[in-house]
Amino acid sequence: MLMIGKTLTEEQRLTKAMADIIGNNNYIAIAGILMMGEHKVVEHGFKGCRTAMTNGLNAWYSRDFIRTLSDAEFRFLIMHESYHVLYRHLTTYRHLYDADARKANMACDYVINLKLVDFDRECGDKGFIVMPKVGLLDEQYRGLDSAQVYNLLPEDDGQGSGSGEGEGGGDGEGDGESLDHHDWDGADEMTAEEKAAIAKEIDQAIRQGIIAHNKAVGSERGGLDRALEELVEPEVDWREVLREFVRATCSAKDASSWRRVNRRYLSSDVYMPSMVGEAVGHLVIGVDTSGSIAGRELSEFLS
Repeated sequence: MLMIGKTLTEEQRLTKAMADIIGNNNYIAIAGILMMGEHKVVEHGFKGCRTAMTNGLNAWYSRDFIRTLSDAEFRFLIMHESYHVLYRHLTTYRHLYDADARKANMACDYVINLKLVDFDRECGDKGFIVMPKVGLLDEQYRGLDSAQVYNLLPEDDGQGSGSGEGEGGGDGEGDGESLDHHDWDGADEMTAEEKAAIAKEIDQAIRQGIIAHNKAVGSERGGLDRALEELVEPEVDWREVLREFVRATCSAKDASSWRRVNRRYLSSDVYMPSMVGEAVGHLVIGVDTSGSIAGRELSEFLS
């Protein structure tokens, strides 16, 4: 039980913040996402966490960083981690991280922070969440997904300067760019079955959130407002999802082949086979021309 009149511990603040979010009708649609996985206060530096961290399911919050935040900023941080889960950033955009970890982290944060700031402005409870001063925010990325933002971000100049355009800075502790730490390796350790189960749980949480929101606000507001629709119905480029599926499916090298000699042993005049995995040759797209396909979808197929 939280003690009124006494200073709350960081663990109690986390419990209270999550209860405040779930208990707010404007945010009730995200309740199912918040209750997925584990939310935990950790000591500063845990697995590299200096502010907050997620692996796409669980979230951890630095005790020292929590102490610097107001209640509204802490709620924003919790929502920020939950949005990474909602949009499945750490699985969908793993290939971006492999190419440039800094830009991938920034791209995901730019997208999330814009959506949260807009939602706070439009949901009728302005100020319930407030972005910490260390967050990344830039109007030029409005309406873009993380891959599109990634492609627009400049290459690192070696100074850790970030984009040079944002309204926010870094986490102020050397990372210099993202509000939180993204545990891409932790996400990659999940099996394909675990990722599929999480995706299914996210879908169910979104659907239940829509129902809960409609019951809470009533039909007079027309169901979900525009900001909430963007929240519970995120659009992800199908190419990015397909790329991640192929990468995850074909990454394992679990068979040997004499088609290519293992060079590691050639210096000892020993000939051994190389380990190989499945590879993708050609991808075939079957165009569905049934009654459920409208002109826009057919154009997408043909293009």
